[in-house]
Amino acid sequence: MSSSILTARNLSKVVASAEGELTILHDLSLALNRGDSLAIVGSSGSGKSTLLGLLAGLDLPSNGTVALAGHDLAALDEDQRARIRAEHVGFVFQSFQLLDSLNALENVMLPLELEGHADARQRAHALLERVGLGQRLTHYPRQLSGGEQQRVAIARAFVAEPDVLFADEPTGNLDSHTGERISDLLFELNRERGATLVLVTHDERLAHRCQRLIRLEGGHLVDHVEP
Repeated sequence: MSSSILTARNLSKVVASAEGELTILHDLSLALNRGDSLAIVGSSGSGKSTLLGLLAGLDLPSNGTVALAGHDLAALDEDQRARIRAEHVGFVFQSFQLLDSLNALENVMLPLELEGHADARQRAHALLERVGLGQRLTHYPRQLSGGEQQRVAIARAFVAEPDVLFADEPTGNLDSHTGERISDLLFELNRERGATLVLVTHDERLAHRCQRLIRLEGGHLVDHVEP
């Protein structure tokens, strides 16, 4: 039996444009095992975010397949893909994506509450302590710095113990010092919890902290590095 938690085979994405069909991603294949870390790098418009969306089941490919935790995402409807994401996936975004009406503790509790976990408060509290925000539990996003908001977002991503964590430019809205601290935290938690990390970034230093790196240009895979 394969140990791969995430597999893409001959993946491509074609969209309609004013000039006709536009291929955003060309015939890309990869396989990630549990605990792997992969950086996806490239200039704006290279296909990075498109690839992340396809791997996470947020979008469907024009050709090829994606298997996440043993599920063929193309064979599932939108509700079924959402269920797979809830069970197996966490997300960290550049813009934090916290709910302004919820405090830090409530933001982290939310994915557990949606799944009916009775211990949501305890687990969220413990993880916020782990990321250094034990004294900020009742603060709302507007009362937190950018780095603190991203720590809340990271805690929310890890609290449901995902098999795969997708991080899209997680330090993009932070200054270099804060970004470095957030990067350290992201990799520390990933090692502790054994998730597979898929990271989209423009930051080459951050990218080279991953075990593997792929570089896209114009939707083509042009480099694949495995240190």
